[in-house]
Amino acid sequence: MSDLTLLIVSLAGIFLTALLLTVSVFVLYSGLLTDVRIRTGSPPVRGITVAYKYKQGPYKECGTLFAESRSVAPQLPTVGIFYDDPKKVPGQLCRCAVGSILSDGDERPSAELQEHYEDSGFQIFTFPEVTHAVSTSFPHRTRLSILLGVQRVYPQLANYIKERKLCAHPFLEIYRGQLIHYMSPLARQGDFYVPEVREAPRRPQKEEESEEDRRTDITGADSHSECSSISYLLPSDSRHPSLAPSDTPSTLYRKSWRDRDSPELSGSDQDSGRSYRSSTESSFEELDLETDRTAPETDQTPDDPTEDKITHQEQVKVVEGEE
Repeated sequence: MSDLTLLIVSLAGIFLTALLLTVSVFVLYSGLLTDVRIRTGSPPVRGITVAYKYKQGPYKECGTLFAESRSVAPQLPTVGIFYDDPKKVPGQLCRCAVGSILSDGDERPSAELQEHYEDSGFQIFTFPEVTHAVSTSFPHRTRLSILLGVQRVYPQLANYIKERKLCAHPFLEIYRGQLIHYMSPLARQGDFYVPEVREAPRRPQKEEESEEDRRTDITGADSHSECSSISYLLPSDSRHPSLAPSDTPSTLYRKSWRDRDSPELSGSDQDSGRSYRSSTESSFEELDLETDRTAPETDQTPDDPTEDKITHQEQVKVVEGEE
């Protein structure tokens, strides 16, 4: 082997080693070995106003919407709201909303900026503030960080939600500075569904899914709970339901107890009063209730007046006979 050939081989080896080292450092810098810590608590954002565009199709095609949103206002953080699990829903049916965060918390969005987004075809929507959410963060240092985040964060999020039987949906990705914040609300989930998703017809789940998968998918939406797909697609108009001052539990209990035998009440009203009473009274009242229920069984039925009359006549005859 000539000296030239040896030199070429050596240079090639050095180049490949340097390339491998560079790629390794790049991948590590992008977050390959970053520790993913999932927690339940305060979310990374409060109530946010978002300029978004809705899309139905494979999530890998959402990059164009992120780029379009950043082109309008590059200084604003971007957000993606993902409503379906691509492992269970065909790619062409996956729904998402992508856009920019115009305001966070008490600050008001700029009217000029909002108008600029609307002129570019974006819709404006406000997401509520929640006190509890499942969340984590991942470094956003390179474009590879996005792919690594998807591969590393979502499986752990799914396991975290499934193990704790949480109702968490949908999933939000918030790109702010050098971090990607992943969060899924644990309350008021229906208010995180943009109008395009609410108006869409509900799709049946795949038949091949197991019972456990149907009860708790990656969204954490339990099909047997109040946070099923039906309830979160049709949120209640009452955001914070509460009892009026005149309808406190104690007042309702007194009303139901006073009127339980009232002739003005129908049978259904009496039943509802009894059911509410049984759910609100104390353990001592429960004991009294059991006593009331058993009392009719111990009471004897009134004697027949005819039998009383016959018995009295027989006693009179016996007395006369003795005389």
